[in-house]
Amino acid sequence: MPKRNDLEQKALHFVINTGFKGVLQSELWRELDASSREGSRVAIKLEEKGLIRREKELQGGRWTYRLFPKRMPASIESIADCPCLLCKDTSRCDPTTTISPKDCVKLTEWIITLGENDPDALSDDGLGDDDALGDDSLAESMDPR
Repeated sequence: MPKRNDLEQKALHFVINTGFKGVLQSELWRELDASSREGSRVAIKLEEKGLIRREKELQGGRWTYRLFPKRMPASIESIADCPCLLCKDTSRCDPTTTISPKDCVKLTEWIITLGENDPDALSDDGLGDDDALGDDSLAESMDPR
């Protein structure tokens, strides 16, 4: 029988690999070749550590949990379309100058399209649905003053 930490690592990797669709807790413990009891304990432990989110779901007439990763690993694909990468003003762009990410229309449009393509992508970072672009809190947090 594998150690608990090994199971936690395997479980976390499996949940992360399922992405935003998540995985049923019963599928997880089958994948880990663990008992339902071990699988439940591992899922609860990962939730307590803030690594996954568990949502109750009715599946086949029985209640179970669907597990979702709290954070997805960063990938180059996640920023490949960011307008900042090809912007001619990158060297002069700063929250304290006139050329600023706070006022950049291209950056704002790109962030909005990220939210439209994946509504949950912004909420886990503390931007939430209501605050995604409604105020300057993110821009202000970048301001070194």
